Amino acid sequence: MNKRFLIVCATAFCLSACTQPPSPIDRQALVSRNNPIVERVDSLASLSVGNGGFAFTVDATGLQTFPEHYRNGVPLGTQSQWGWHSFPNPAKYTHAETLRDYDFGRGRTEPYSVQFDEAGRQHEAADWYRANPHRLHLGSIGFDGLAPEAIDDIRQKLDLWNGQINSRFTVDGEEVAVTTVCHPTQDIVAADIRTAAALPIVLRFPYPTGQHSDDACDWANDRAHRSEIVEQGDGHALIRRTLDATTYYVSLDFTGATLAQTDRNRFVLTPTADRYTFEAGFYAEAPAAPRPSFDATLAAANAYWQNYWTSGAAVDFSGCTDPRARELERRVVLSQYLLGIQCAGDYPPQETGLTYNSWFGKFHLEMIWWHEAQFALWGREKLLARALEWYATAAPIAREIAARQGFDGLRWMKMTDPSGIEAPSDIGSFLIWQQPHLIYLTELVYRADPSADFLLKYHELVEESANFMASFATYDEANDRYTLKGIIPAQETLRPAETVNPPFELAYWHFGLSAAQQWRERLGKPRNPQWDTIIAKLSPLAAKDGLYLAAETAENTYQEIRFTSDHMAVLGAVGILPASPLVEETIMHDTFDWIYDNWNWDKTWGWDYPMTAMNAARMGEPEKAVDALMMEQRTNTYLVNGHNYQDAQLRCYLPGNGGLLTAVALMCAGWDGCETENPGFPKDGTWNVRWEGLRPLP
Repeated sequence: MNKRFLIVCATAFCLSACTQPPSPIDRQALVSRNNPIVERVDSLASLSVGNGGFAFTVDATGLQTFPEHYRNGVPLGTQSQWGWHSFPNPAKYTHAETLRDYDFGRGRTEPYSVQFDEAGRQHEAADWYRANPHRLHLGSIGFDGLAPEAIDDIRQKLDLWNGQINSRFTVDGEEVAVTTVCHPTQDIVAADIRTAAALPIVLRFPYPTGQHSDDACDWANDRAHRSEIVEQGDGHALIRRTLDATTYYVSLDFTGATLAQTDRNRFVLTPTADRYTFEAGFYAEAPAAPRPSFDATLAAANAYWQNYWTSGAAVDFSGCTDPRARELERRVVLSQYLLGIQCAGDYPPQETGLTYNSWFGKFHLEMIWWHEAQFALWGREKLLARALEWYATAAPIAREIAARQGFDGLRWMKMTDPSGIEAPSDIGSFLIWQQPHLIYLTELVYRADPSADFLLKYHELVEESANFMASFATYDEANDRYTLKGIIPAQETLRPAETVNPPFELAYWHFGLSAAQQWRERLGKPRNPQWDTIIAKLSPLAAKDGLYLAAETAENTYQEIRFTSDHMAVLGAVGILPASPLVEETIMHDTFDWIYDNWNWDKTWGWDYPMTAMNAARMGEPEKAVDALMMEQRTNTYLVNGHNYQDAQLRCYLPGNGGLLTAVALMCAGWDGCETENPGFPKDGTWNVRWEGLRPLP
């Protein structure tokens, strides 16, 4: 054969091989190798199933058998986005009684909803509105009469690919197998139990505690609420729950068992066969039949989760040789699952999701970006869009807040509930960085799926959010500039009366107003000239000795511990946000280095690590981006179930999980104008990261 022909053929073969697209990521293998495995009763290793607006958390038995044992770990919650309760208000407190006037030098007093240290009616009114409404624990379902020491040979797996928990253990030598699953579109938890041990199942209903952070279960107040069977048939019962003015329903369907009410708020399923099942559905209103069987619920859940994993983005770290890559992949996969089951409902999520109550079960609008932005970047923008619907409901209250303080537009509250009522707070009521979030999040949804209908649907909310931002910026005539003052910034250790021009908020004002202008242009409207004036004259970030300050008024930033603790929010000005004319790259780079080396990292929160990583990536420091994500700190701990542990009070912190996914998206897919492949990972050959389906940040 002609030698030249062989060379040509070999060259052609090499060129063909080199230009072949890489093989797709094996999604099932990626997900399944990160299935959590539990082999003992561990209060921090509880596992959950859920559908985004409802979640059911179990112990090592696959049910909620040991709630008291787990209550100070990751509690065994049954929570929904619709399940709320308020204690009676016989004193008829009004929200107006929570207001106190402040003067921030804008030529008027501004009333803010705050807590009152002084004893009296205002203090009591503020306490009532902080605690009410609070999220309910809808009911506990577990094996009756078992103690943690009574079970042996535990082998439990969360099957992520199928969205089900498979639990095996023994009781007195008898094997027990439990499959637990949640319906993807109905608030139904279902379980299949196979055992010859004849283990009854108990349903117990608690009264709420109304406490700041706990499992929301008051088991000692049985007479304050009641549970009644209002409908019963073969293998079915409908239970009505009444707690003060709150009513909800539990629909129970079962096979291989009989049901009896054994106390005012207690029901027992007694097995009559070696295999028995139940489906417990939780509803705000009495449900209509028919209800899906266990097999139908299992099939629906399996199909939903397989589609979830195959339709969104994926990142594969199996080709990396850095020893941290395996753990990073585990965190990334589990974070996708946790956010999918706990933060994909009709309202913004609470920081502890649907596992247990923090801040009385309320959600925090400054945290919605950390929970939800990742959905749009990971190809699941419809889940983000679902939560954004709530803003229209809350808009009248946001408008009232702005108006009573003398501003235009909509001022979004910080800590709230589905009603939109502003919870009184000495910190939250002075925060403003939640204000541009709606603009940023709607921008992410639009970028993922450009739609004229979406622009029209949200243009008024975007416009009015920007109108508040414009009216909040104070013109400094002496220096011909606009300032931000009278605020507590994202770094919450600063005080409102003495804080002017915090860096992240300045950069976010620039980004938010600029994005709002772009929305106007997309709709064929002229740019708002007042916004353009403010954008051009916003104060640049204040610096001293070559480093950015925590605020223009905080010149001793690097001497006082309160300025080097909590969130290092200055890094968000380039990281969360793209670089703007307000920022000088050299100063930001030096500020990053100083913070990285000197910050009080033991006084940070879970999303501070991804924020640092995003800044590092944009600053061209991929090694430090990875180091930040994997930093060994208590608040950067990820439990076996994937939860981001903070401390003894916050054992779950989902903003950390969401921030991790957002940071990884930026580190892989980059940002607008970035031409580097995997810009957030070192190019030393140890981080061969493969990904597909991710979208860049602005």
